[in-house]
Amino acid sequence: MFPRIPFRLKTVDDLLAEAARIGAVLPFSDDFSVFREPQTIGRVTLDNRFAVNPMEGFDADENGTPTERSTRRYDRFAGGGASLIWFEATAVVPEGRSNAHQFWLHEKNVSQYAEILARSRRIAKEQHGHDILAIIQLTHSGRYSKPDGRAAPIIAQYSGVLDPVTGVTPATPLITDDALDYLQDDYLRAAELAAKAGFDGVDIKSCHGYLLNELLGSHTRSGKYGGSFENRTRFLRTTIARVREEIPQLIVTSRLNVYDAVKYPWGFCSTPEDYRRWDLTEAKQLVAEIIKLGAALLNVTIGNPYFNPHYNRPYELAIRGATAYNEHPLIGVSRFCEIASEIQQAFPALPMITGGCAWLRHLVPYVAAGLIKNCKLAFFGQGRGAFAYPDSVRDILARGEMSPKKVCTTCSGCTDLMRRHQPTGCVIRDRER
Repeated sequence: MFPRIPFRLKTVDDLLAEAARIGAVLPFSDDFSVFREPQTIGRVTLDNRFAVNPMEGFDADENGTPTERSTRRYDRFAGGGASLIWFEATAVVPEGRSNAHQFWLHEKNVSQYAEILARSRRIAKEQHGHDILAIIQLTHSGRYSKPDGRAAPIIAQYSGVLDPVTGVTPATPLITDDALDYLQDDYLRAAELAAKAGFDGVDIKSCHGYLLNELLGSHTRSGKYGGSFENRTRFLRTTIARVREEIPQLIVTSRLNVYDAVKYPWGFCSTPEDYRRWDLTEAKQLVAEIIKLGAALLNVTIGNPYFNPHYNRPYELAIRGATAYNEHPLIGVSRFCEIASEIQQAFPALPMITGGCAWLRHLVPYVAAGLIKNCKLAFFGQGRGAFAYPDSVRDILARGEMSPKKVCTTCSGCTDLMRRHQPTGCVIRDRER
């Protein structure tokens, strides 16, 4: 067991020295002018390179409608200064919700989504003088579905790794090909409603172990949605194509797991010899396909927060009751940056977003600037960091620094709230949540 590494890095020199000591390679730059370079996505030109990555609040009402608590959270995000706000995971069908209070967009509440979005746009314009690009993440939780608070997994394949820890048994049925065909219609209807609410784009979420991500790694599934690369990627490709064809005014994107770090044959882009090594060949092939289909940007991520959180959210403290991993958090940060950079460099014309750096606390901007300047990522996104410190972008742009007293401490408290099906937020920095 790797001992807990209390965060004691005060300066950039401390960070670079610690990285050198453990062999972690980090992108680095102290040229923060890159954060102010404009970036055009679709018809919108954004005036900074910061994004709020999707973080679920689990504070919708029982019908999936945003509440006052939800509104407060997006008010804080919009006022924080990021030019791109990636609205959180929003279910396309009620049975695909991971929580009884997860967002769920449907015909009866589209006006409430329009209201929260319009309010975010107004706040960003009033406080920062800019428009925001607003993407909404459309999801189906798959094996992590708990629409009434109890596990009700909907799975694409059986997994010798994930089944034992997600309550899946041989009696759990696989979702059928016909059901997946109909589910594409649900995604399309949700995208139509997103356009009606005023969102600039939709994310066909394919990450973190949820249904569409599981399909990408469904090597053992039979039928037209499993086995071959063509079949495993069929749902994502077809859904993107349908949205682009039928709602051409919408930007279409995906938050995409380019590496699951799950043992083959149950994961995407894990090498058969060792799941801890990645082979991004299929991820690059998939990105090339969705570019042809009209995707305008990509949000790059890895891992599964339920199973191997040290891959996508390196932490100081593990979530309550979870196994701590034998790895220094800086190794996780370095790996995330390396993988995102490899994907971006393979497709330099496609704007990409990444994150995964919250463990760095007030030193985040130096790696964020390195990702943008040296690795050519278009945006840097914060998830947990935005919960804790929604105005960090304002501080970075105005003062060239983040306050050590306001940053996320990667204590896993927000994740612990999620797992206990409580409204989420930062338990350290936001006492009013």
